[in-house]
Amino acid sequence: MHEERAKPLVALGECLEALQSASDELKRNPGNATAIRDYNFGVSRIFQIIQDAKLDPWTQPLAVPTARGEFVLTYKPDPRPEWNPALYEFTPADEFDVGGKYVTERTTRGGIGAPIVAVEREPEKNPREKFAPSRIYNSVSVVAHFEGRRCVLEFLDPLDKETVSFQGRTVPLAADFTVPLAVMLQETDPGKHEVWRVLNPEKYADTAAIERLQPFNPNKTVVLVIHGLKDSQATWTPMINKLRDDPVIRKHYQFWFYSYPSGYPFPYSAAILRDELDEVEKHFPHLKPMVVVGHSMGGCISRLLLTDSGNELWMKIFGRPPDEVPLSPKVREYFRQELFFRHRPEIGRVIFIASPLRGSNMATGIIRSLANMLIRESTLSSQASQEMLRLTSIKEEELKPMRRANSVDSLSPKSRFLHAMNEIPMTPGVPCDTIIGDRGRGDSPNSSDGVVPYWSSHLKGAESEHIVPSAHSAHQNRQAIAEVLRILKAHAH
Repeated sequence: MHEERAKPLVALGECLEALQSASDELKRNPGNATAIRDYNFGVSRIFQIIQDAKLDPWTQPLAVPTARGEFVLTYKPDPRPEWNPALYEFTPADEFDVGGKYVTERTTRGGIGAPIVAVEREPEKNPREKFAPSRIYNSVSVVAHFEGRRCVLEFLDPLDKETVSFQGRTVPLAADFTVPLAVMLQETDPGKHEVWRVLNPEKYADTAAIERLQPFNPNKTVVLVIHGLKDSQATWTPMINKLRDDPVIRKHYQFWFYSYPSGYPFPYSAAILRDELDEVEKHFPHLKPMVVVGHSMGGCISRLLLTDSGNELWMKIFGRPPDEVPLSPKVREYFRQELFFRHRPEIGRVIFIASPLRGSNMATGIIRSLANMLIRESTLSSQASQEMLRLTSIKEEELKPMRRANSVDSLSPKSRFLHAMNEIPMTPGVPCDTIIGDRGRGDSPNSSDGVVPYWSSHLKGAESEHIVPSAHSAHQNRQAIAEVLRILKAHAH
């Protein structure tokens, strides 16, 4: 390490000598904890030197001189093109301190190998086509195998592999599941636009997307998480970090996000999600049935995935068949997307967390007035609002939108859409679970999480209902996360 800056190849050579020494000791005594520590530390330092000195053992083997003769540093190729190490910059996980709003504990697995954060060098050219973020942040664990003076680095996915073959034995593969999540949060900062995506959703329309959080695996069930109002995918970090600590979850599940500008009325966000799911079906046919986890307004969006609307919603809104309602072509298509849909057959289970399925009184009064002043509606929804109000009459007990309903309006208990939706039964055969916060007061069914009351989150016919001592951010509550873990493990079997 002393030599690293001035003579990186010398430092790398000494690292390889020390690493081979630790490797030889582990062959003699696989349980030597000091040798395991030194071995993993040595692999990490190889990557630190490669990164700092901009060395390249990926396009061709790297000759590394030492006092005892030359080492050749290379890697074990992988048939998957996305696992070409030349595409990534690598940083050892042990170089990071973990902490922050969403990352409060570090989830690791002991064993052989160096946990490394792999960040794609170049942005994805067509990330939307692959349902990938603009840059890939992969968790990898690297094991070094010695063949004489040849050191071969093997890259493994710790979310797919629990063990590795090392020195003729099968041993646990070391892993750090937290650092890649933390690095992605720091680098991409998805929370920076949370408020603006509420206030001006049209400006951030292109941020509505499904994204994979890890390499696609056709043998694992997708857990699709959907955030709520004024949130982003970052809000799921505590849950995903904790769930990945469980080997059953790692074996059976992969995590995807649906993120969207949460100033839109949730029926419109649900329409965008249906389009995204259509594209997922084209690119990843024969997926196992998904598990959807929706928090707050994300739960309302999830509810629509289990609904066959027929023409009931249209009739509740307009009171007469579509061909009798004189709408302009663009507005007619807008309402057709929002009001006509079928349940999604690719959904195998839904977990609702603190979801205002029957609305929230927080979406009325002064908060609604502020929302109407602050949330900038899109041009098309403004036109839709004017045409709808011209063609329909609003009953006294119903919410009369000052303009086209925004996300806050759509969560009001007086919302005509919300009321109509709850008169349509959910598709039978898809199990649902609810997790509801009561702020620790133990007063259900008269409880509230401070935003959503129990009567709104309670779902008749749910397979399970779990009350947790949490405010509205119940998806970050330890007991709620433990309940999601229980549900997923039971669902896997």
